[in-house]
Amino acid sequence: MNFPNPPRGIKALPWKLPILIYRLGLGWIFGERLLLLEHTGRKSGKLRRAVLEVISSTPEENRYYVVSGFGSGSNWYRNILQQPQVTIQLGRHRYHASAKQLPPQRASELMVKYGKEHPTSLKALSSLLGYEFEHTPEGFREFGRQIPVIQFTADTPEYERKSD
Repeated sequence: MNFPNPPRGIKALPWKLPILIYRLGLGWIFGERLLLLEHTGRKSGKLRRAVLEVISSTPEENRYYVVSGFGSGSNWYRNILQQPQVTIQLGRHRYHASAKQLPPQRASELMVKYGKEHPTSLKALSSLLGYEFEHTPEGFREFGRQIPVIQFTADTPEYERKSD
């Protein structure tokens, strides 16, 4: 599968807007649908941020699953492979977490589930990114075998932001 290149420059602004929303303390707007990932740059060692869509979660086990929409070309993806200890924020809740890539079989199961639960979102995002696959359970399964799916396992909350 050919993954699209991540946007650069002005084209990256729509992808960075949710980071600003989180930094303004308004991450609660996203609920648990989007998470803020704070990770360490593999070359710079600096703090980096990305906002990612949660495709599935098991909150009782503190597990959250995301897809690297730009495949192996995403900087956040390459960074967490090198340094899997990260911080994630969902709404007002921040957690220390560890990241790991799921094996293709498990990733494909999650993509089938996501495709059934959010068909419109998956169709819109895949079209926006230029992915072409059948929007059927088998198409979702094959897509999940090819695209990186990451599991974040969170520790106890680092802190909770208080409403003003």
